[in-house]
Amino acid sequence: MPVGFIGLGNLGRAMAGRLIAKHTELLVWNRTRAKCDTIKAEAGESPADVISRCDTVILNLFDSDAVFDVITGEQGLLAGACEGKLVIDTTTNHFESVLGFYDLLGQVGASYVEAPVLGSVLPAASGTLTIAVSGDEDAYGAALPLLDLIGTTIFYLREPGLASRMKLINNMVLGVFMTGLAESLALAEAAGLDREVALDVLAAGAGSSLVLKAKRSNLLNREYPAHFSVDAIYKDLFYLQDLARQIERPLFTGSTARELFGLARKQGLGREDLSAVYKAISE
Repeated sequence: MPVGFIGLGNLGRAMAGRLIAKHTELLVWNRTRAKCDTIKAEAGESPADVISRCDTVILNLFDSDAVFDVITGEQGLLAGACEGKLVIDTTTNHFESVLGFYDLLGQVGASYVEAPVLGSVLPAASGTLTIAVSGDEDAYGAALPLLDLIGTTIFYLREPGLASRMKLINNMVLGVFMTGLAESLALAEAAGLDREVALDVLAAGAGSSLVLKAKRSNLLNREYPAHFSVDAIYKDLFYLQDLARQIERPLFTGSTARELFGLARKQGLGREDLSAVYKAISE
């Protein structure tokens, strides 16, 4: 029986490709049907069709609104044969919405685990993602063989909602670091330094990081092919602000980073890679 896979954006397509490369038969669905043609897998007619024909379905969608639509829509998961099925949700969700997904699928006899991934297209394609997982222990055990194919480091946080909270906090570090690098590079250029030289110095000094290693080419060439978009990090930092508000904690650097990505969106860079925040800052 195939594994269902719903959501073929940049990250989802890389994850699906990795699973296929590891000899996993997939039945895929995407709202934009043409994206299914980029994957060597059969396309399902709807989310209901996918879950009816698969014991396990993986979701990788843009946000919690999209997950809700896939679950509850006219031909959503709930309209299919859900009893005894497992849904693995790798979406970066709102920390409150994700709790509702447990309830919705539990009411029809399906198991749900949240498994947001830390990493972007390249680690997804090579199976080296880091994954935070919450949910029932038996469901986690059932999901683990598939998660092991796309990730090398897996943290089981058990309590529903914790994995989503941790993913948002991780992405605060990503957003803050990316905006810090972008502003540092823009400042270096304005101070008369060559862009490539400044990047080399940052990489050898305080800027040394996986973020700079991954985004150096983008910053050097001022080209921003989207692996993880400005729109996506902006959405995640919006969710993070909600989390900080709920737990009554101030959000200093995370809020500043969100505003800078908001600036990039206002300049029409929302669909570009998050490293395009450098363009917004430098101009």
